[in-house]
Amino acid sequence: MGIKLLACGLSAVVFLFVLELVRREKLTFKYAFAWLFFSSLGVFFSVFHGLLFSLSRLFGFELPSNFIFFGLLSIFIVMSLLLTVFLSQQNRRNDRMAQKIGMLELEIQKLKERKN
Repeated sequence: MGIKLLACGLSAVVFLFVLELVRREKLTFKYAFAWLFFSSLGVFFSVFHGLLFSLSRLFGFELPSNFIFFGLLSIFIVMSLLLTVFLSQQNRRNDRMAQKIGMLELEIQKLKERKN
């Protein structure tokens, strides 16, 4: 019973921590959604551990712990890929913004030269 309480407590702490980060606007909901979803799953499977055992057997895992580790590894790989996509998009936006700022600075310089 102790490990179930620990797993449920840790999942609840992660859930509440992410909610607090969103509330303080340190984390956008776009990025927080996955953390909230998977911490909710942690609470759910902590409470309904029989379902976790059934799912692990259904997918062919001998031990539920192996199923959990495989699931966590898969989740982290997908989240890492998504964050890489978001980072690439942000880099493209930064490049475009830097180019636009450069063009505006050039335009301002030309206007100053005309004025003089």
